[in-house]
Amino acid sequence: MFNSLMLQAAQQAPMAGGGFGMLMPLVLIMGIMYFFMIRPQSKKQKETQKMIDALKKGDKVVTIGGIHGTISSTKEKTVIVKVDDNTKIEFNRTAIATVIVDKPAAEEPKEKKSLFGKKKETPAAEPAKETTTEPAKEETPAASESEEK
Repeated sequence: MFNSLMLQAAQQAPMAGGGFGMLMPLVLIMGIMYFFMIRPQSKKQKETQKMIDALKKGDKVVTIGGIHGTISSTKEKTVIVKVDDNTKIEFNRTAIATVIVDKPAAEEPKEKKSLFGKKKETPAAEPAKETTTEPAKEETPAASESEEK
């Protein structure tokens, strides 16, 4: 009897869209996760691996522990980092967080765009003038009384 009631209910109200309608939100969620989470993480991992593979003698590096130093030699899976005159430490290549690149100070551009797209010319950087201002003496009643005595 129960089975016959279920069959009648299934015949009267068929599923709208079938299984595809239920599968579409799941596919959409997976796509969003791929583009916002998985893809950027894999790009970052590839860049980090390139940086680790390109380590060479003389590079200034910072480890994941925050130790700053210069690579004095490299091996297949490790690097030796010189942190002081007589101090060298051996690290796994994966322990290198960043390579420090010394760039010369860039010159300021002569033209800058304003918010409305018009170009403004800026004068060359002038040395700052030193101005010294002494604080004004404030007379207080207690100070004026002591001066009078």
